[in-house]
Amino acid sequence: MPGGSEVVAFSFFSSSASLSVAEIAALTGANPRAGADLSRRLTGIAPLESAGVNDLVFVRDAKFAKALGTTEAGAILITERFAPQAPAGAIVLSVRKPYEAFVMVARHIYASALRPVSMAGTKGIAPNAVVHASAEIGADVTIDPFVVIGPSVRIGAGSVIAAHSMIGERVQIGNDCSIGAGCAITHSHVGDRVVIHPGCHVGQDGFGYVSDGNGHIKVPQVGRVVIHNDVEIGSGTKIDRGGMRDTVIGEGTKIDNLCQIGHNCVIGRHCIIVAQSGLSGSVTIEDFVVLGPRTGIIPHITVGKGAMLLSRSTVYDDVPAGAVWGGFPAQPKRQWLREVLALRRLAGRGSPAPKSRRTKS
Repeated sequence: MPGGSEVVAFSFFSSSASLSVAEIAALTGANPRAGADLSRRLTGIAPLESAGVNDLVFVRDAKFAKALGTTEAGAILITERFAPQAPAGAIVLSVRKPYEAFVMVARHIYASALRPVSMAGTKGIAPNAVVHASAEIGADVTIDPFVVIGPSVRIGAGSVIAAHSMIGERVQIGNDCSIGAGCAITHSHVGDRVVIHPGCHVGQDGFGYVSDGNGHIKVPQVGRVVIHNDVEIGSGTKIDRGGMRDTVIGEGTKIDNLCQIGHNCVIGRHCIIVAQSGLSGSVTIEDFVVLGPRTGIIPHITVGKGAMLLSRSTVYDDVPAGAVWGGFPAQPKRQWLREVLALRRLAGRGSPAPKSRRTKS
């Protein structure tokens, strides 16, 4: 640790609210153990092993059972199965899904951690931000130092544009959005309550060329990016604008860090796209699809509603609705696993691999 071996307990986030045991029970549907002090207030959340008397913790499976017996937490969200193992001094709140209940409480206690905020504690428009005279800025908007807001931009009420971000000409950003530091947003319409984390680039050229023996001729990219309400986009993600139609991100979809969304892609509602995944141009992702980390999809593929692609899948064919695929090339999960096992058996029947020899220098 810098400055010595002592560990200093701290958080970058201050709790914005405390909740009583009764309020937590009402919020989560949990059942307090008989005799619990319903008026006791909890002000924080913590892991089992480091929790204090004012903290809330959760236990959902057996791997936490050892730490459960020694925790000093003030209250525990827990299943009926493990409730008898809780220490006598803790308030036990029995609930079927402890982690989901814990998240509901955490969102109340640490509401400020849910989206990027001003990097400089700015109120209103910082004096060294550049805001074009034709831009329309809604009520209670925060614009940090060194932000550039272009001509005819519209920013809805309650939104935050963090330091060094650039909002291009005629971009529309809805109400209660958060644009993290260092973002560049052009040629885009952004809905309400959208969170775009630092370092994202949205609305720039798609990667389109016509190639021949003389080189590569750029194809004009004249579409937009349309981001619907309640979308969240992780740091460093790039979303290209459409070529002749829009690139669309559907309502409630969550995109992790360092993803690439190519031009003309249409992503449905409430999808999950995990880190380092890449969608080539004109891919269609229907509603409630989950892409595991490092998924890659070639152009003009459709992934059906509710399908799931496992980590590092590379997709060359349309994926049916509700299917679970994996592998390279991606295929139904069971078939992929059978092929992996068959390959291992074949490899095991061969001669043992030769031992590596060290060369003397």
